[in-house]
Amino acid sequence: MRYNFNQIEKKWQEYWAKNQTFKADNHSDKPKYYVLDMFPYPSGAGLHVGHPLGYIASDIYARFKRHKGFNVLHPQGYDSFGLPAEQYAIQTGQHPALTTEQNIKRYREQLDQIGFSFDWSREVRTSDPHYYQWTQWIFIQLFDSWYDVDADKARPVSELEEIFAAEGNSGVNAAYDEDVEEFTSTAWNKFSAEEKQEQLLKYRLTYLAETEVNWCPQLGTVLANDEIVNGVSERGGYPVIRKKMTQWSMRISAYAERLLQGLEKIDWTESLKESQRNWIGKSVGATVKFKVQNSELSEKDSWIDVFTTRPDTIFGVTFMTLAPEHELVQKITTAEHKAEVDAYIEATAKRSERERMADVKTISGVFTGAYAEHPFTKEPVPIWIGDYVLAGYGTGAVMAVPCGDQRDYDFAKHFDLPIRNIFSNVDISEEAFSGKEGTVIANSDFLDGLEYKEALNRVILELEKIGQGKGKTNYRLRDAVFSRQRYWGEPFPVYYVNGMPQIIEKEHLPLRLPEVEKYLPTETGEPPLGNATEWAWDTEKNKVVENSAIDHKTVFPLELNTMPGWAGSSWYLFRYMDAGNEEKFVSEEAQQYWQNVDLYIGGSEHATGHLLYSRFWTKFLYDRGFLTVDEPFKKLINQGMILGTSAFVYRLEGENKFVSKNLIGDRSVQPIHADVALVNASDELDIEGFKKWRPEFADAEFLTEEDGSYKVGREVEKMSKSKYNVVNPDDICENFGADTLRMYEMFLGPLEQAKPWNTAGITGVHSFLKKLWKLYQNGEDFEVSDEKPSADSLKTLHKTIKKVTEDIENFSFNTSVSTFMICVNELTAQKCNSRDILEPLAVLIAPYAPHIAEELWQKLGHDSSVAMAEYPVYEEKYLVESTKQYPISFNGKMRFMLELPLDMSKEEIEKAVLENEKTQQQLDGRQPKKVIVVPGKIVNIVG
Repeated sequence: MRYNFNQIEKKWQEYWAKNQTFKADNHSDKPKYYVLDMFPYPSGAGLHVGHPLGYIASDIYARFKRHKGFNVLHPQGYDSFGLPAEQYAIQTGQHPALTTEQNIKRYREQLDQIGFSFDWSREVRTSDPHYYQWTQWIFIQLFDSWYDVDADKARPVSELEEIFAAEGNSGVNAAYDEDVEEFTSTAWNKFSAEEKQEQLLKYRLTYLAETEVNWCPQLGTVLANDEIVNGVSERGGYPVIRKKMTQWSMRISAYAERLLQGLEKIDWTESLKESQRNWIGKSVGATVKFKVQNSELSEKDSWIDVFTTRPDTIFGVTFMTLAPEHELVQKITTAEHKAEVDAYIEATAKRSERERMADVKTISGVFTGAYAEHPFTKEPVPIWIGDYVLAGYGTGAVMAVPCGDQRDYDFAKHFDLPIRNIFSNVDISEEAFSGKEGTVIANSDFLDGLEYKEALNRVILELEKIGQGKGKTNYRLRDAVFSRQRYWGEPFPVYYVNGMPQIIEKEHLPLRLPEVEKYLPTETGEPPLGNATEWAWDTEKNKVVENSAIDHKTVFPLELNTMPGWAGSSWYLFRYMDAGNEEKFVSEEAQQYWQNVDLYIGGSEHATGHLLYSRFWTKFLYDRGFLTVDEPFKKLINQGMILGTSAFVYRLEGENKFVSKNLIGDRSVQPIHADVALVNASDELDIEGFKKWRPEFADAEFLTEEDGSYKVGREVEKMSKSKYNVVNPDDICENFGADTLRMYEMFLGPLEQAKPWNTAGITGVHSFLKKLWKLYQNGEDFEVSDEKPSADSLKTLHKTIKKVTEDIENFSFNTSVSTFMICVNELTAQKCNSRDILEPLAVLIAPYAPHIAEELWQKLGHDSSVAMAEYPVYEEKYLVESTKQYPISFNGKMRFMLELPLDMSKEEIEKAVLENEKTQQQLDGRQPKKVIVVPGKIVNIVG
């Protein structure tokens, strides 16, 4: 019987779907195991062979855990809101919901074709109103919460109101806006309702604030840092500028320390943890207040706050640098410097924060004309602006100590500013840096002779005495901007009364996206929802009504921004636990059973975005009693990337002529990507096919090799549609089968490493599966024997069980495939056809090649799916050697090998060796002088 993989795979995929084989139960006596893949975005291009790599690994592990007796939850869904669908809608006028539905259908077909054991009954889509009503609900909980620093947790705002009414806010230690002013309980009780809302908004975990954002004019939206590459938008490559806008923000900074500490109790790679530590950026030091000199500013506005980790170097300060976006810049800049400052600010706005952070070579800045007063010496300190200082990091201002900081030193040298030796308090021009940890500071009476840590603490004490500083722990982590000027995203459940945000109650959710005629911002610059004609909230009817009904009495305007993509993906893991629940985002029962994700697999590009946000939301929901865990993902593995082998043709500069790679020589050529489908295994281009594929080159000339072929160049790159090096998994499944694809992707190399795809290598894996199939055949018939297996076959099976089990548990899937190949080769050589060997082998390989395993399992006489079969048990006894291959030596030279039982005595070994025919030939009638026997090792005959 031929191995008909197409027929077999179609049969079992239909079986799994019909019988819901992989549906997980929320009520089980089995131990639970939750395996999850990072949320895929369903793009129009569908999957290429690089995408399933992590899914295959997680599926192998999920299937393995089922075999081991676990109740496995392995769900899948779609992160279906996002900018790509909206951009396509702008270009075509087609509603994003339609294209998203088409893309999801395509993804589902491809995923099913590869044979994943997903529990599709729990599928979620972030763009489904039944899903995003709970994202809106979580937003409401954040809005109704504040962070109590003393309790180190989030609490309901209603409790904060009670504190204000009884005590005022002077005793409240909370995470709040910088402009909060103290008030008494008497003052609070006299505040109007609107004034109370204004004060509470400064404490809420989600709040409105004027924020510096990454604004992309062409896309008409704010972008997150991870949506910007080399200063332009990742989507479309458009310029991005810094701009101040009133935005919703999430107070993730309140959780900075807990996000750091939580890394110690989860099983993530150290490199990934370090990425999060660096992003959170904990620094211990002090805030120092510098007073602006000769200023007409109010007392409140005339101070510049600086955070420094080295307050002991304060006597080395010779200038200050503010971020160009700092709120004081425009207020303190003198008239003669205004034009230069304005031009610099405009230029800086065109550079992204990441670009500015990465640029350590460029030195640029402008003097404001203003001075600050040194806290101790009272000397004037010139105030500059420079784009190496960022408004969102620290306070947006630095006290520059050129003798103790390389960047300050370079800045001072470039602009000929003083460099002060903090030992002697005098200006220097060229001197090695001082002020490093462990040095002695000797530039003031109160620091004379003190070591580093003593000096640091003394400076903080003296600053506190004069009211110009205090010790502080600072974090680089900033509050997350939560607004997007997009259509295709979760609507905020917010309407506005006199400019103040009001929340739509839970029972009226979801607030669904309205219909709009176009998906671009309005002519007046409002977000796309500004195009909706029916986007107002009727507080009496509790429903959306036409904008014309707005009277600011009972009908009010709704929020025009939508939530970012990370909103829905920050909590989706919990919705999978209880996807059909209409009363709660997850029931207590389901959450207590599943708790959190045991194994999470996905790309490393989400290290400081999605993973931080989901950890933040999980900790918040834990604080408020909605979850029983405060970390979402126990173990996390980043799969490596499958790279594509691109093909290049070479066009002569300035000509419509292409030269074969081997003929380039000294010619000046422009490499151009060619579709890999037009290139054969010998790197020869289908010239006519290329001309039809690229009409602009239809009349091009081709300088070919002597045999008439055109050789392309090859380069390993990221697999991408834009590089035309994409391999479609549909083609692999059609020509070789999904089981071959699954095993080949694992065979390519270690899961975490990047590896190049080579279609030519897939035939070896396919041949292996055909060889596996033949083990169960007798000619054209399926046939296995009930005879007792040989010792060799038992040994082969059990060493395979041992190795494959260890490999799966260590996520070393590539070596498992090699082990299976060795196993099948040995069993073939042994002519093994024993049920006792082949039945456990079918279970053992099922996680990797589930379709062929199911077919073999059924033919072995089983009615149930192999997916639920008990995993084979490794038995050491079958690997214990009963014989030994002894090297037989004569006068120290090994002449032949002889297999003897291990339980023989020295005398028995000597007797058996001497009686052997080969020994007699070597001795040729002579009597040996001595026979040296080391049991289990060697035999040496001395003649």
